[in-house]
Amino acid sequence: MLTSDFDYTLPPELIAQTPPERRGVSRMLVLDRASGQIEHRHVGDLPGFLDPGDLMVFNDTRVFSARVFGTWADTPGKVEVLFVEPSIAHPGAWSALCRSSRPVRPGRAIVLADGALRATVLDKTPDGRVELDIACAGDFFDVLDRHGAPPLPPYIHRTEGDERAEEDKERYQTIYARETGAAAAPTAGLHFSEELFARIDAAGIQRRFLTLHVGPGTFRPVKVDRIEEHVMDAERCEVPASTAEAVAATKAAGRRVVAVGSTSVRTLETFADDAGRIQPGRRRSSIFIHPPYRFKVVDAMLTNFHLPRSTLLMMVCALAGKDLVLAAYEEAIREKYRFYSYGDCMLIL
Repeated sequence: MLTSDFDYTLPPELIAQTPPERRGVSRMLVLDRASGQIEHRHVGDLPGFLDPGDLMVFNDTRVFSARVFGTWADTPGKVEVLFVEPSIAHPGAWSALCRSSRPVRPGRAIVLADGALRATVLDKTPDGRVELDIACAGDFFDVLDRHGAPPLPPYIHRTEGDERAEEDKERYQTIYARETGAAAAPTAGLHFSEELFARIDAAGIQRRFLTLHVGPGTFRPVKVDRIEEHVMDAERCEVPASTAEAVAATKAAGRRVVAVGSTSVRTLETFADDAGRIQPGRRRSSIFIHPPYRFKVVDAMLTNFHLPRSTLLMMVCALAGKDLVLAAYEEAIREKYRFYSYGDCMLIL
């Protein structure tokens, strides 16, 4: 299939720059795959579309303040570093993206976080990352939390020192985040509040968790003409035994597995065998779900609205069909839904 098949035009004013006033109030477009029917509701209506015994699966990764600013150790030139994940090639080091007007070369040192962090370039990788040896005055994540900024996607505009950064630290994080390691949020989960969880529980709907540490590859554009040639970045993920057992019991009872967000979809489908059985454990996943993918586990999905030509939009089209999804997006644009990470959501049944 062609990347251009997944294009659409979005008015820039529909890209949400801030979160809603509070969690649990966003609009929710409900798309029924069987009938093609569209309903305009709110995320608080979600329990009414699910049945007792259905299983919702959430990604409990925790976003850290991965974006940090500084200078080169030997010049006043500014440097911006986005930490991605612990290095595989250099144990104890970190893999990162680095932005600077000066060439990034092995041996050069960077002073970050007002001097609390020093990074020495070990290597550059073919995919554009740098491998950094870290010297830190204190716990690494604590230093980043004090001095760093949330790793917001590029379509949410913030400047260094933006006063909205403190709000972003809270709102660009799910209320159930537990496992620190994500350089991007699982944004479908941002809609959930404790009140909504209580209503889900009262309706007899199950909740379980898994972990996928989202990286910046989530936002990497598809640059090839044919989508089959695109290669996804590998990301760390884990499915606990309790979640695998709940999926098996839900399927055996004839109930639905409802993935909250694309990261939950990717993880479940990565760990499933051809019969739909989930094997618990840890691994790295580079699965690319696009039409005509046959889903092994996921029956329904709650997701935000995604960028044109993105792998996330292609995943949604694999679940609900390209024509139906693009028609729903056109309807959402007409109805002035808020798009992308801080925007509204879509329930695909």
